Amino acid sequence: MAGAEAVMPVSVVLERRASNSQWQDHTWEPIGILPRSALPVGALMAEAEGIAQYHGGALDIELHRGETEGYLNNLSQTPPMVYVVLKKNEAGGDLEFAPFLATICPYEAMGYAETDSETLVDGVPMPPAVLAWVQEFVATYYVETPFIKRKNKRHQDKDKQPPIAPEGGMS
Repeated sequence: MAGAEAVMPVSVVLERRASNSQWQDHTWEPIGILPRSALPVGALMAEAEGIAQYHGGALDIELHRGETEGYLNNLSQTPPMVYVVLKKNEAGGDLEFAPFLATICPYEAMGYAETDSETLVDGVPMPPAVLAWVQEFVATYYVETPFIKRKNKRHQDKDKQPPIAPEGGMS
């Protein structure tokens, strides 16, 4: 999105886990967000018994004034999450999936989850530094929009004037 009011550079940690499924050898999922790292994309960070963790790549988390309601909704959850969107890695290398987006807005993440079957969307716990940053942003920019019940104008007009009979009357 263009016009972000605040941006935080982060790195995404991906985990590859051996699978017991007959259809796939392994699964991929984001497991964490770190401050922006100088590690190369695909660098092995840890490995043990069928589980490997990789530096998935760097992204910017962007905050927008118009999405503060979604951020507030996220902050009310236990724990608050950073939603990571992964797409098939077309560049090759060791990573089957690559981070495409990191967002605080659950509505934005849900939009990606519903539109593309080859996109993986998962939430990771929000680190304390990101949590404090989002809380400050919401405190600064959130404006509560009061609910206003809409009135049906056609119904009101109907009560004021009797219906007009067609010319010639009814037969």
